[in-house]
Amino acid sequence: MDLRKVKKLIELAEEAGLAELEVTSGEESVRIALARPSAVLSGAAPIPQTPAPAASAPRPSAKATWIPAPMAGTFYRAPNPEAEPFVQVGDTVQAGEVLCIIESMKMMHEIKAPVEGVIVAILVADGEPISTGDRLFELS
Repeated sequence: MDLRKVKKLIELAEEAGLAELEVTSGEESVRIALARPSAVLSGAAPIPQTPAPAASAPRPSAKATWIPAPMAGTFYRAPNPEAEPFVQVGDTVQAGEVLCIIESMKMMHEIKAPVEGVIVAILVADGEPISTGDRLFELS
């Protein structure tokens, strides 16, 4: 495959925020994997850990912000099984801070806080399958 085409594919993958891209054209094939600092995962998908019991959290207030799943997949609280979770109940998060990862179609997608707030509840257990629109977190 032409080097210019490969460079263009890399640019497109970066612009789209993709972690991986694989293209096959006839007998030629190229696979591009871009490094992502906060969600570097190697090998197979993380092994689900035993879900932590849900912390008793205050009931939602009028100003609660629910963070829904933007896609179906598998919910992971940490970048790998040995790592600490991205967030815990009670943590203060900034807009754009990574809250979790959703594995969908063998790709890892970082889910970021849309607004600043405090994590009031984590509504999904680590390794649990989720659907588009499922509530993942409650922020206040």
